Amino acid sequence: MIKSVQIKCTVQDGAVLPVYKTTGAAGADVCAFVKSPVEIAPGESALVSTGLYFEIPEGYEIQVRPRSGLAAKNGVTVLNTPGTIDSDYRGELKIILINLGKESFVVNGCDRIAQIVVAPVTHGAFVKTDLLGETARGTGGFGSTGVGANA
Repeated sequence: MIKSVQIKCTVQDGAVLPVYKTTGAAGADVCAFVKSPVEIAPGESALVSTGLYFEIPEGYEIQVRPRSGLAAKNGVTVLNTPGTIDSDYRGELKIILINLGKESFVVNGCDRIAQIVVAPVTHGAFVKTDLLGETARGTGGFGSTGVGANA
């Protein structure tokens, strides 16, 4: 199902609309909108402009996710993955990139830096209780089901 999302670009020319690169793509690529190159040193992060502002329909969110190619080839990923853009936010979409690689990474204008996914939101009804139902797993977490293929 296609859901319309209104996009306003910055007054300045050069912001690029998100694009699905294939018909089966879940995420649309988002490009940097920077006046000059942004260098991200190893271990450092940067807030990168896109020049895009969204009007997301109520009941939906936009999730910001890394591009696998940047992560695999350069060690560059989105810091707060997945980032959530709420339907009532009207500010510019900015991407927090972190360089986990061994060499500096340079972001230029129009570089594809992340992808966005439009997704429905379900609100939970949080109810206080003094007792939770039991499961086989119980309170086990963080590796409690094992690590590795034979765990």
